[in-house]
Amino acid sequence: MNLQLTNKVIVVTGGASGIGKAVVHALAAEGAIPVIVDRHTSAVQTLTNELLLQGHTTLQVIAELTENGSAEKIIQTVINHTGRIDGLVNNAGINDGVGLESGDLSRFRNSLEQNLVHYYSMAHFALPWLKKSAQSAIVNVVSKTAETGQGNTSAYAASNGGRAALTREWAVELLPAGIRVNGVVVAECATPAYQTWLETLPNPAEKLKEIQRHIPLGNRMTTPEEIAAAIIFLLSPVSSHTTGQLLHIDGGYVHLDRALAGKLQN
Repeated sequence: MNLQLTNKVIVVTGGASGIGKAVVHALAAEGAIPVIVDRHTSAVQTLTNELLLQGHTTLQVIAELTENGSAEKIIQTVINHTGRIDGLVNNAGINDGVGLESGDLSRFRNSLEQNLVHYYSMAHFALPWLKKSAQSAIVNVVSKTAETGQGNTSAYAASNGGRAALTREWAVELLPAGIRVNGVVVAECATPAYQTWLETLPNPAEKLKEIQRHIPLGNRMTTPEEIAAAIIFLLSPVSSHTTGQLLHIDGGYVHLDRALAGKLQN
């Protein structure tokens, strides 16, 4: 299927690793121009080199999204180089474990800055350019913690609840402009960040097996590429009548009875 993304300029935050990296690769494969926004210079350069060797066009912006004025500078840099923005993928963030008892107000606020506030600021400064695009879209990456909770992660759960709410709110506000806004909800996805978390546990391999046993479809982790496929579909004009949706790409982890998972194992 032709997703009609050729030469579309799509900004991807947290674009140098994990889900963001998979999105960037998927966009490039469709002929789009992915803009890699990330704070990790070496990872950005490595990914850029990969894309260039494959003959793709890309743009990189090294930035710390939590810094004052960062989002406005990022958008202006993109416009200076490309003159347009056709889509935005809000993806950057980290589960920083700021709980109710274990956290404090300062860390809670900092976590909101790191995981939610830049979703708003990137969309705010990209909006004038998205309005100029014929068929533009925003996709927000959301964690399952917005719906399920996780324990000891109040700030991250609150941030993701905000991401989900903003997805629906922006879909309504931007209806007159024809800008579609959707979210992709992620549960257990095999990213480098997830692996880093596993390595902090006493028995990572056994913990991974335990988690996979509770994922109904296939008893396996979702891949970043599967998340990316949904994201680029929602960015594409092919999904032209889809807005305000929170699409769960999780093997049924959130909504199917997990008792099924054990029964479905071979």
